[in-house]
Amino acid sequence: MQIFEEMQARGHEALTLLHHAPSGLKAALAVHSTVLGPAIAGVRLRPMAEEEALKGALALSESLTLKAALAGLNYGGGACVLLMPEAGVDDPHAREALFRALGRKVRPLESQVVLTEDIGVTPADIAFVAQETPATLGVNTDTSSVTGYGVYRGMKAAARSALGSESMRGVRVAILGVGAVGRTLAEHLQREGARLTVADERPERAQALADEQGGVTVVGVGELLDVPCDILAPCGYGHSIHSVDVPRLQCRLIAGGEHHPLSRRGEAAVKEAGIMYIPDFAINAAGLIAAATTLTPEQAAERVYATVARITGVAEQVGKPPHLVARRMAERRIDLIGSLGRGA
Repeated sequence: MQIFEEMQARGHEALTLLHHAPSGLKAALAVHSTVLGPAIAGVRLRPMAEEEALKGALALSESLTLKAALAGLNYGGGACVLLMPEAGVDDPHAREALFRALGRKVRPLESQVVLTEDIGVTPADIAFVAQETPATLGVNTDTSSVTGYGVYRGMKAAARSALGSESMRGVRVAILGVGAVGRTLAEHLQREGARLTVADERPERAQALADEQGGVTVVGVGELLDVPCDILAPCGYGHSIHSVDVPRLQCRLIAGGEHHPLSRRGEAAVKEAGIMYIPDFAINAAGLIAAATTLTPEQAAERVYATVARITGVAEQVGKPPHLVARRMAERRIDLIGSLGRGA
């Protein structure tokens, strides 16, 4: 991986490696843009290789820039991906030390970066970070559940255009990944009468959801893309749908909580296949909105609904796919507000 070429291609401002041996901290902190304000950096913690962490930080930070811009927030985009310490973080004191070390390392950058929770990280973890730096958001927000509800509302807005109705009753939805976000999405869909098929890298998690909810079909991760459905909802760790897999898809709409489920080549492939794709930065923004504002979870989710409805409406008017319209909307706000300068 050519790091500088990747950063130049995506327009990143900075990539910082953070290390603290006693706590086991090894992290990649990417800042994509600070044009609109400090970069909101989602903090992730899960087992992965170093190169995967670097690539993930660069991709996620770009997505956060677009997400914040489209949501009307005065923040830029960043990402902080932590490698899992060799000793793990089951010991509560070790977990505290890890996140306080992160906060202390980020303290000199607090004018540029604001940390918030993402996969594998909880509000309690961010509270540890906040003991060392004020550059945090989401300490008092269950962003995963808010995000899941926002995805549900955004899915309904998209379904009006893709399926002709926003009602989920009887709609076949295939959910890939039933962690905190996917599980919340499934619960709301089940409550409205959708027909669910789910899969997860941890099969026991999918089965537990099926046992609790009832009427949910469980398949293997490798099988889910072949399931006939109306909506495919990727809610995993990223890049769940490879471009070569697009011919397997039997859906009319892709709308889920996962960051970057498709590459640019994959986006072109689903467009060619006639499948509507609502990008992650448009539909999974409710948790970020709630953490960064005084809006309630319900109000944050309704903002996502309104955003997705606006995107699909414009897409129909101009004859372009929603994922391209959404990106252009976000980039236009960055260009317009950025043209005002920093001010005095």
